[in-house]
Amino acid sequence: MRTQVGIVGAGPAGLMLSHLLHRQGIESIIVESRSRSHCEERVRAGVLEQGTIDLLIETGLGERLKREGLVHHGIELRFNRHRHRIDMFELTGGRAITVYGQQEVIKDLIKARLDAGGQVHFEAEAVGLESLTGPRLAIRFRHDNNLREINCDFVAGCDGFHGVSRLSIPAGDVTLYEREYPFAWLGILAESAPSSKEVTYTNHERGFALLSMRSPTLSRLYLQCRPDENLNEWSDQRIWQELHARTEADGFDLTEGPILQKGVTPMRSFVIEPMQFGKLFLAGDAAHIVPPTGAKGMNLAIADVTVLARALAEFYKTGRHDLLNRYSQTCLRRVWRVQHFSWWMTSMLHRFEGDTAFDRRRQLAELEYVTSSRIAAQSLAENYVGWPLQ
Repeated sequence: MRTQVGIVGAGPAGLMLSHLLHRQGIESIIVESRSRSHCEERVRAGVLEQGTIDLLIETGLGERLKREGLVHHGIELRFNRHRHRIDMFELTGGRAITVYGQQEVIKDLIKARLDAGGQVHFEAEAVGLESLTGPRLAIRFRHDNNLREINCDFVAGCDGFHGVSRLSIPAGDVTLYEREYPFAWLGILAESAPSSKEVTYTNHERGFALLSMRSPTLSRLYLQCRPDENLNEWSDQRIWQELHARTEADGFDLTEGPILQKGVTPMRSFVIEPMQFGKLFLAGDAAHIVPPTGAKGMNLAIADVTVLARALAEFYKTGRHDLLNRYSQTCLRRVWRVQHFSWWMTSMLHRFEGDTAFDRRRQLAELEYVTSSRIAAQSLAENYVGWPLQ
């Protein structure tokens, strides 16, 4: 097969890039190792920044988002059993977030690509990238037990941390920055109306907890736990007891319901520099991972491909490589800003092994400052709703 841009991975980054390129008249082919149903049904993050929302609407993907997305003008920070609201809408001049599951974004993108005649090959595992710096660039993939090849001008590696794209770059040509956190999140999806009207972050002496939602009838809830937590030791009853303990506050009632899913999410920070090698450009989790505390993963992936789509459009329109050459530099400015915000939120809200009484008092003092100072609250709000896409 032959195309202009070969894309590995049908997550938010790969699908959005293909969608944006199509709008510029640029051809692409996506290969994805998993099935379409897996991509559309896997419940993932669901907080969209203002810039992501605007992009989806501007590019014709906002119909269901506007109908089903849950717009939030603020978030809640809870500590010492008291509730504190951060009014992001007022603090940022009218910007907000929308809760709309990543799987719903994926459904909308897949439908848009297929309706437009786009080529998305599911259950097609990329096994190698050829000639990344040479004249005959190719993606080799296995589909229906046959080895096939896509020849292309450029490759976008949007296949996550464990995908073939990042691993195709010689180790000596990139620098890896990593941080492993000594805790994880035990997450559940419950068939219950959300207990809180807005996303709620809780700092508690027993550990962090998060109250979120996926719809008016589905709650997404998290508890800080060990990275090696044994799910078999967490009965539904124990989970609800711990959530009640960590989220208690005056005038608050936690709504229980049947637990549909449960799992453990590790916490880590990761960045690769540069995010490009030859004609390969990395985007999303293939290039960086952030702790989920700041709700940035999907938004950062979409920011990456917005930059890449513009750079490719300039190349095909004028033949110039300027924006392509600056792709990594441009993206990394946002990546490191997001890494800092996600680390800050994580450090402020979680209990760390070995914390002393001093550490606990310092953490509470920081939370009190954030919730009592307009300038501090404004900084949190500005970071949370996100910066305009470049």
